[in-house]
Amino acid sequence: MIPREWLEPAWPAPANVRAFVTTRGGGVSEGAHASLNLGASSGDDPGRVKRNRDIVRAHLPADPRWMRQVHGTAVARLDELAAAEVPEADAAVAAREGVVATVLTADCMPLFLCDRGGTRVGVVHAGWRGMASGVIESAVRALGGDPGDVLAWMGPAIGPDAFEVGEEVREAFVAADPGAGAAFRPGRPGKLMADLYALARRRLERSGVREIHGGGLCTFTDAGRFFSYRREKASGRMGAFIWKR
Repeated sequence: MIPREWLEPAWPAPANVRAFVTTRGGGVSEGAHASLNLGASSGDDPGRVKRNRDIVRAHLPADPRWMRQVHGTAVARLDELAAAEVPEADAAVAAREGVVATVLTADCMPLFLCDRGGTRVGVVHAGWRGMASGVIESAVRALGGDPGDVLAWMGPAIGPDAFEVGEEVREAFVAADPGAGAAFRPGRPGKLMADLYALARRRLERSGVREIHGGGLCTFTDAGRFFSYRREKASGRMGAFIWKR
C-alpha cells in the first residue's frame, strides 16, 4: 500500500496493472524542494534526492527506469533496453512483468496508458511542446495493438485557470488540429489560457483511444500537494510510475 499522500489512478485498469503518482508529501527534502523531490537536476541536495528515491523504491517491484526528458516525442521501449541504460525520451512502454516505466513532472502531465488485457503499460511526459509535436500519438503507437483497447489516465498538471501561454502555443496545436482552438480562451492582453487536459484528450481521441480518465487537478494552485515549475522555478519533481505484475 502506498502512502496516503500519493495518488493512485481511478481507472478500470486490469488488476495486474499497478500505478501511482507521488506528491510533495513523504520525503526528506527541505525548502522549495520539500519534501519528496525526485528530480536529480532541480538544485536539491543529491543525498536527499537519493533518500527520496529510496523511499519510493520501497513501493516498487524493481528500480524505476529513469529517462532524460527533453520535451520531445521519443518513446523508450524498455523491454529492449539494458537495465542500466538511461534513454533520452519523454514516454516509455513495457510488456515484461516488473519493468517500471517512469516520468518526472512539475506542471506537465503524467499520462498513464495500458491495454484492457493488462499485457502492456506506458507512461508519457506530456507537456505542451511534446504534446504539440505528437508524443501522445507516438506512445499510443508504441504500446501496440488496437488503440480502441487502450485505457488512459491523465495525472496532475497545470490547470486551465493557471496555464497562461502565448499565441504561438495555440498555433502549434491548431496547425495539426483546427478543433484544438477550443482548448484556448482569452487571458491577459496578448495571452491565452490553455487547457492541457482538453488538449491531451483530443490527442488521445484522435489516436483512437476512447476510454480516458483523470484530469481536474492543478499543480500550480495546489501548492500543498504538488510541485510547480511555473509557481517556483526552484521546484522539485513528482514521479509517475506504472508496471504490470
